[in-house]
Amino acid sequence: MMTATVNAQQWLEKATEVLNIEIDALKTQRDALDESFVHAVETILNIEGRLVVLGMGKSGIIAKKIAATFASTGTPAFFVHAAEAQHGDLGMITGSDAVLALSHSGETREVCGLLPEIKRRGANVIAITGNTRSTLAQHADTVLHIPVTREACPLNLAPTASTTATLALGDALAVVILNQRGFREEDFARVHPAGSLGKKLLRVADVMHKGDELPMVQHDAKLREAIMEISKHRLGITGISENGTLIGCLSDGDLRRILESGHMDLDAPVRELMHANPSNIESGKLASVALHLMEEQKIMVLFVYEEHAENIVGIVHMHDILQGGL
Repeated sequence: MMTATVNAQQWLEKATEVLNIEIDALKTQRDALDESFVHAVETILNIEGRLVVLGMGKSGIIAKKIAATFASTGTPAFFVHAAEAQHGDLGMITGSDAVLALSHSGETREVCGLLPEIKRRGANVIAITGNTRSTLAQHADTVLHIPVTREACPLNLAPTASTTATLALGDALAVVILNQRGFREEDFARVHPAGSLGKKLLRVADVMHKGDELPMVQHDAKLREAIMEISKHRLGITGISENGTLIGCLSDGDLRRILESGHMDLDAPVRELMHANPSNIESGKLASVALHLMEEQKIMVLFVYEEHAENIVGIVHMHDILQGGL
């Protein structure tokens, strides 16, 4: 415990130094942006295939993250480990792809050994490297320079500031491109269906019951028919329709009240027992909006209609929304 107390200030000072070095690296990277970045953006925007992000070692780890960022923001992308590519995975790369190749030295044997075949296939090569005179740079169509000369490692050996700058440059590429593509929250949700944002952007149409699952009887139906419809669909309610338009509803709660009154007539017209103008929501609304409306009105279901149409197309239950992850 004494050792920790004595060394605490030294540790904090060293940590501050590391962060300052990496902050300086990012500032240097920012100031180095030029036309080559613009060319890289144009190349990625115009590829007909996918973006293949290639790397090895620590650069490979950064490459994997960059590929994942692109893939989740509207640009089909995947990571290829340079060593695995030497043993068959090179077949994943086609002439319609673009290759984003990472090597700080620009001389990584496994990466450079792939370049002649990649070029022969006709794929564009974008290099991210700290050495603009390297083998990688010479084979690339576009070179993005990482001008980091000092690592945060006291030996100036372990990739630290350079990998931070490389990752940030990859983020800059991905964000500029997603912005150019007009990538929206809805698009993000589609590729993150299990993520928190994907759940927040769930639409009513995604969770509603429709078609044969929609409980509905005609306005001239008898109470016995409504009871059968409620029992059949197990949603605790049925809609009541006239000429395709929802005019009312009858719930299991209504049935309990009728039963308790002692005046249940199974042949009674359902129209005389229904609630008029049941709560409803448009199919394109967020499921979270539907949930809020249910909680506000203390109800369990909403009938669903399509925008600019009067016909009911579905019904959504609170349990459906909660099971969707909200």
